[in-house]
Amino acid sequence: MFSAVVIEKGETGQTVTRTSIDESALPEGDVTVDVEYSTLNFKDALAITGKSPVVRKFPMVPGIDVAGVVTDSSNPEWKVGDRVVLNGWGVGETHWGGFAQKARLKGDWLIPLPEAFTARQAMAIGTAGYTASLCVDALVDFGVTPEQGEILVTGATGGVGSVAIALLTKAGFTVTAATGKTAEAEYLQQLGAATIIDRTELSSTGKPMQKERWAGVIDTAGSNTLANACAQTRYGGAVAACGLAQGMDFPASVAPFILRGVSLLGIDSVMAPRERRLTAWARLSRDLEASTLDTITQEVSLEEAITAANQLMDGTVRGRIVVDVNR
Repeated sequence: MFSAVVIEKGETGQTVTRTSIDESALPEGDVTVDVEYSTLNFKDALAITGKSPVVRKFPMVPGIDVAGVVTDSSNPEWKVGDRVVLNGWGVGETHWGGFAQKARLKGDWLIPLPEAFTARQAMAIGTAGYTASLCVDALVDFGVTPEQGEILVTGATGGVGSVAIALLTKAGFTVTAATGKTAEAEYLQQLGAATIIDRTELSSTGKPMQKERWAGVIDTAGSNTLANACAQTRYGGAVAACGLAQGMDFPASVAPFILRGVSLLGIDSVMAPRERRLTAWARLSRDLEASTLDTITQEVSLEEAITAANQLMDGTVRGRIVVDVNR
């Protein structure tokens, strides 16, 4: 038997409880992992609170991230004792995820735990930090350089935003952080943000073309925020879009794209190919310091993760939440 958070759906709605599960109930997979840590992402909070139909199969163990040790494997790439990390692949949505002491997974979904990090540190990064690294990689690969101007990061105190600021600063960029939590200015400055603006500057309907401000953007919000970010991006710049915290809509015009040559780069972390994942984690290993992880991370138990999901949806969480599944 092992402990897990389980989401069930009945005629009266959704329930979320911490419970005990027999190992025989684990789903199909060719690798079994003793989970050490998981992490609470925005998608996990959506699943637990039921505020979006993230979960497509019930009962479901949420947790789109896993870090742990292989205890059984029929996959030739993995052996007992290997330390592994998983991000995405529909885990916590259609396949039982990381909010449990055990997980059975497909070996093709796993990557080695980077030597630079402990399991806890890898989950302090989690899908949010890995997505931030994908965004930075996309901007750099596109050709955006520090000399071209400022980079805007929206949702700056969130998991993606926090790691993105740290990575961009390490890469030599000047970062402007947009946040609704202006009281967190000191926190954002510690991460490396040079300028802090209130998110209300971006969250309302704006003109199709606005004053050029940003060489590049990492946007976690969508909706009006993304539209305004595009409208303010300099000629030839790029916008990496990875989130929908404000909304899934995109009330924009084609003007920035056809008059300024702005490019919109879609960032998918769930199904990203292995090579792109390894590159993103290599950047994290090289450029993200342990002291930064300590600054942005808090830890909760399995039971506490349920309450923390509601806090995350209410916008009262800063940085990252690591889930210790063994307490």
